[in-house]
Amino acid sequence: MVEAGESEMTECAQMFIAGEWCDGGAGTAEVLNPSNGQPIGAVAISDCADLDRALASADGAFSGWSRTSAYERSAILRKAGDLLRARAEEIGRLMTIEQGKPYEEAKGEVMGSADHIDWAAEEGRRIYGRVIPARAPNVSQIAYKVPLGVVAGFSPWNFPVSQAVRKIAGALGAGCSIVIKCPEETPYSCAELVRCFADAGVPAGVLNLVYGVPSEISEHLIPAAPVRMVSFTGSIPVGKHLGELAARHVKRCTLELGGHSPFIVAEDADVDAALALAVGLKFRNAGQVCASPSRFMVHERHYDRFVDGFVKGAEALKVGDGFTKGVQMGPLANIRRLEAMEAFVQDATDRGATLRFGGRRIGNEGYFFEPTVLTDVPEDARLMVEEPFGPLAPIAPFSSLDQAIEKANQLPFALAAFAFGSSQHTVSQLSEGLEAGMVSINHFGIASPETPFGGMKESGYGSEGGVEGMEAFITTKFVSAASLAA
Repeated sequence: MVEAGESEMTECAQMFIAGEWCDGGAGTAEVLNPSNGQPIGAVAISDCADLDRALASADGAFSGWSRTSAYERSAILRKAGDLLRARAEEIGRLMTIEQGKPYEEAKGEVMGSADHIDWAAEEGRRIYGRVIPARAPNVSQIAYKVPLGVVAGFSPWNFPVSQAVRKIAGALGAGCSIVIKCPEETPYSCAELVRCFADAGVPAGVLNLVYGVPSEISEHLIPAAPVRMVSFTGSIPVGKHLGELAARHVKRCTLELGGHSPFIVAEDADVDAALALAVGLKFRNAGQVCASPSRFMVHERHYDRFVDGFVKGAEALKVGDGFTKGVQMGPLANIRRLEAMEAFVQDATDRGATLRFGGRRIGNEGYFFEPTVLTDVPEDARLMVEEPFGPLAPIAPFSSLDQAIEKANQLPFALAAFAFGSSQHTVSQLSEGLEAGMVSINHFGIASPETPFGGMKESGYGSEGGVEGMEAFITTKFVSAASLAA
């Protein structure tokens, strides 16, 4: 049952350029509440002149920020993290209105994002170079770690704050400046994130926020001379295009793209533990998670029990407006995602899949879709070869773990993989055999600030988070100096 919550008109979400909040030269675009499809406000849309101002601002501010001591940069970032925590309730409320996820989930995203800022603040103080012994006397050889320069960041709507913060905090912690293009669907929470950094004392020009037509902004920012690094989170097709554009202009690039994550339940698995995690992971954020499990593979010994338990879990979920008490799953982000879910289900059932639960839109207001469980889905169904990015769970049996791992690895996507098994042999087999940038076994163990987050194959390259995430924003400068003193 879907229940109504709060919704309100909000003033236009502005851009932030050169330390000032401003309107866009290309006007505004409407922002909708996905729980009811109604307008809640507008977002400023940039034109080329806005983007050029943002680039010039970031370029001009880079020199000063990069020379600011790591200790001072860290203090500013820590203050930004504290401000984000203090404002978590209000920013979470904005996120629920514009993105749809349950309020407690939205607030939790904001609080967790502050941890990412803290990590970048501290890790930025530990960017060390090294002294290399020279072959000749009176020669010093030093490898310095220096910030790359201006970063062009592109963040998605499914996690408006936590995805933007990885790019902003990483860049600033390393000493880079940044122009970040945040999503037009969720501009308000992104703007408040940026406000935390500005209020914490980040100098004007170091952090710039723009919105607009994605293709126009990327085509303008990435080739621009000041930009030395591109960080993108989004779909594989768009990521491929931006990667090509960055390569053409010799710009470093981090791509965190989509996936089609397997969830394997081995013969020696704790089935109850697997079920408890599987249902929550699958339907978190209505399945609109790049690392969401989307292909469930269960040993035939446990298959019927797992399917029955998963269906019961899906049936028990309360779907509704994110402000309604007890709601566990909100709406899809927009009408396009709703239509995509209907198309996936129709294709699968047309090919012989069994619809065990769900499969339909809920009501005619907002973009709600039932948590959906399917079995007997053919391997060539769209649901098995394309990332659904929604609340669809296909479940299939397997007879041997080797067979399951082979199927898990057969797609060109390799962002995340999840698995359950109790013996050390099974855990080793899963750890070594699964091809994914992140493998989580017997628990949910990915996406913390101190661990690398990134994929393999067509799911992208580079990492956000951990030491690897900070290294994305720095480069090595080698200096060899001979002493000419007598």
